[in-house]
Amino acid sequence: MKLLLIRHGDPDYENDSLTEKGCREAQLLSERIAPMDIKAYYVSPLGRAQKTASYTLEKAGRTAETLQWAREFDTFIRADGIGPVIKDGRRIPWDMLPEYWTKEPLYYDKDKWFDTPLMKEAGMENGVREVWTGLDALLERHGYKREDNYYRAVCPNNDTIAIFCHYGVTCVMLSHLIGVSPMVLWHGFVTAPTSVTTVMTEERRKSIASFRINSMGDISHLYKYGEQPAFSGRFCEMFDNTGERHD
Repeated sequence: MKLLLIRHGDPDYENDSLTEKGCREAQLLSERIAPMDIKAYYVSPLGRAQKTASYTLEKAGRTAETLQWAREFDTFIRADGIGPVIKDGRRIPWDMLPEYWTKEPLYYDKDKWFDTPLMKEAGMENGVREVWTGLDALLERHGYKREDNYYRAVCPNNDTIAIFCHYGVTCVMLSHLIGVSPMVLWHGFVTAPTSVTTVMTEERRKSIASFRINSMGDISHLYKYGEQPAFSGRFCEMFDNTGERHD
């Protein structure tokens, strides 16, 4: 089975929609995704993901099921001393300053990263387990049942399913599928708007499957039509680059 995790287009966060550029990106994305043989489409409840998906769904003549747990990951942390405040004295956990989070060895541990005082205070374990539980339930519907750290291929298949969602929650899903701390994914990777991350099953022994990332953050559909990727989700390449986002 193939799982396509698709980030929304360039966001208009204030209105939970897309910018003009984001709409162009979503249109180009639809040229890539709509012709594919997609078994089922799923989408986050948030407007920017719904809008992005709408171009593909209209072109393909399909509908998508909304998954509440696929919304952008919204378990926030206290921002004091960690980085600039995003909202109400809190901060999203994937924008922590490197000089802070890299000092804590637990953040690299897939089983203990949410046991730090900061994460416990935020209720982080509950937040990620909502996503992990939702993802496992969805995969079981499509023939793969979680057992320990692998999946039982109850009904193995070559289907492709697509989820239109967000960067933060994508990393939470990937952390569960490949067994790593999402802190490493959140801070070590970036996926541009409308990028496609492809995860595939491997069943090297009958009925025992694991998931492997085949590609992450692919934006070849933008380059094909000469559309430069949006900067959303990135920070300045060099501190003196005043025109690029610092925080």
